[in-house]
Amino acid sequence: MLDSPDDQEFHALKAALDWQVEMGATDAISDAPIDRYAAPPPPPKPQPAAAPAGRMPPAPGPDPVAEARAAAEAATTLDALRAAMAAYDHCELKRGARQLVFADGNPSARVMIVGEAPGREEDRAGRPFVGQAGQLLDRMLAAINLARTSEDPAGAVYITNVLPWRPPENRDPSPEEIAMLKPFLERHVALVNPELLVVMGNHACMALLGKRGITRLRGQWDEALGRPALPMFHPAYLLRSPHEKRATWADLLALQARLRQS
Repeated sequence: MLDSPDDQEFHALKAALDWQVEMGATDAISDAPIDRYAAPPPPPKPQPAAAPAGRMPPAPGPDPVAEARAAAEAATTLDALRAAMAAYDHCELKRGARQLVFADGNPSARVMIVGEAPGREEDRAGRPFVGQAGQLLDRMLAAINLARTSEDPAGAVYITNVLPWRPPENRDPSPEEIAMLKPFLERHVALVNPELLVVMGNHACMALLGKRGITRLRGQWDEALGRPALPMFHPAYLLRSPHEKRATWADLLALQARLRQS
């Protein structure tokens, strides 16, 4: 016997309800419509734990850059600046380095060279540019009658780095490390007060010029900290890429010409 229309409707509705149950429906009726396709609401943001009664919440940690700037600005001599850098404890590079590498050369020189960071030999000696790259730098400078050992400011150079401590395994300096130690570098330049800056390598250019791309920047006079600055290849790069020595010779001649003009 065939089902009546009412029976057919009942079976159809029951089949639809059974299908919804199999699909996970749990509520047949709700006070408000529910959009099952809507994205779930975001989880509530965690609230900071309330401080115990009678106690103030802990103050935020120190700002390493602000503390470096305050320490650098308080230094009125190179010796005081070196002591301030040695006492600065917010840079983890200090933990793994043998010693602080501050500077070398004549602080009365017209030219101040800024490299990137000490290497293994510099970390041992406590002076910048004393390894193979430093020996190449000395030969480069001698070709235009400059030397770090000269007592005559006209023929002397003064040398430092962006970072005073060697990064582990000679890795590149991080942006955080550069930002942290930049106030000391700025104060270093202000105290020496050179006529010209030579900025060697990408990281030195980033610290002093705010630019990267040494292949494009080299040989083009710029300005850093209110004085002329000449970007050049780092001697360590020249040891790996001797074909760039021709371009570096042109940069050295440009430096020599600038010194003769002033």
